[in-house]
Amino acid sequence: MIPRKPLARRLTLLALSLFVFSAINTISAQDAAAGKALFLGKCAACHNIFKDMTGPALSGLEERGKWADHKELLKWVNNPAGYMANDPYTQSLKPKYGLMTGFPDLVQKDIDDIVAYINKEVADKNTVVAPPPGGEPSTGNSNAIIFGVISLILGIIALILMQVNSNLKKMSDDAEGIHRPDAVPFYKNKMYIAMFALVCFAVMGYYFSKAAIGFGRQKNYQPVQPIYYSHKVHAGINQINCLYCHGSAWESKHAAIPAVNICMNCHKAINTYEKGPKLYDDNGNEINGTAEIEKLYQYAGFDSKNPTKWDPSKAKPIEWVKIHNLPDHVYFNHSQHIRAGKVQCQNCHGEITAMDEVKQFAELSMGWCVNCHRQTKVDFNYGDGKGNKFYSIYEKFHNDIKAGKMDSVTVKDIGGLECQKCHY
Repeated sequence: MIPRKPLARRLTLLALSLFVFSAINTISAQDAAAGKALFLGKCAACHNIFKDMTGPALSGLEERGKWADHKELLKWVNNPAGYMANDPYTQSLKPKYGLMTGFPDLVQKDIDDIVAYINKEVADKNTVVAPPPGGEPSTGNSNAIIFGVISLILGIIALILMQVNSNLKKMSDDAEGIHRPDAVPFYKNKMYIAMFALVCFAVMGYYFSKAAIGFGRQKNYQPVQPIYYSHKVHAGINQINCLYCHGSAWESKHAAIPAVNICMNCHKAINTYEKGPKLYDDNGNEINGTAEIEKLYQYAGFDSKNPTKWDPSKAKPIEWVKIHNLPDHVYFNHSQHIRAGKVQCQNCHGEITAMDEVKQFAELSMGWCVNCHRQTKVDFNYGDGKGNKFYSIYEKFHNDIKAGKMDSVTVKDIGGLECQKCHY
């Protein structure tokens, strides 16, 4: 006879262990999920986990410098310039990558979550099963095809069985002398026609809705411009500040396109392209940089052989093709985001300093904007005098922070999800 009490106790302990294990995994997943959102919002514009971009690859970052201690990593992220002054490792990064943008709004938990996400991605990549010799690993598309073929075969078998069942029933009725009317052909059967119509309606409705939702979105839109202008050369290699050309973004709703005279401030003296890297268009064709500068001179009415005779008033605007477009009923203010909100240009425009021909990086949909408002913390005035003093009027949030009810304020907390915020 098996003693029931010890067995019940063992089963209880086993269930409790499984629950604890599941809870730990869930907490870890939540941390990694939060870290992913932060990584995409704060880091992805300049960093990749597995390869160098504008900044170094982030896999194995805990093995670098003092960053095994996440408190040190937080100091670096909050104030890169101050941290670099006393840290040899980050000083060694500056010649290749420059100075990182600081994020003083991040707290210790944010750093822990980001590192958890990075480590999870590295672990997932290392546990990928190697493909057999000469073969490729299976993909989601191949699985979908297999499932589709199996479903088709099962559907055909079901139809055959239905037909066999109908024939057997007819034979049985004939043997018993039961006279039944001939079966209605399936193409005349009202039930089959109604079911077919419903399936078609559902499928067409799905694709129509999907097309309607994506209508007007231009993600990855990359038109051919009248002059080949490389942001990688200008903003990346030569480190020209975005606001030098798009200065109105600091003070107005629109970022605007720079006038020809802005370009000529430099290109009166720079009339050849010799020292920079080779330029290629999206099709792999090499671009003659000097010839592109000559195109600029044609718009400016400038003769490089007689620079003193140039009359800027005769310049004509370059017919740039606009890339980023929002619907007319959507309000977006550049100054509110980059000046008041301290949002980096790369958050919306991607790694612009690594792009030759610019394309639309983000989908710029309502859902994309709303998710950013849910995750992004405002430059809140926490009483230390460093934040935006406008937020000093939010007495409730100050009291909640002091009481420990919240540790930060996001855009959604100050009305960032209200319809009137973006639609008027």
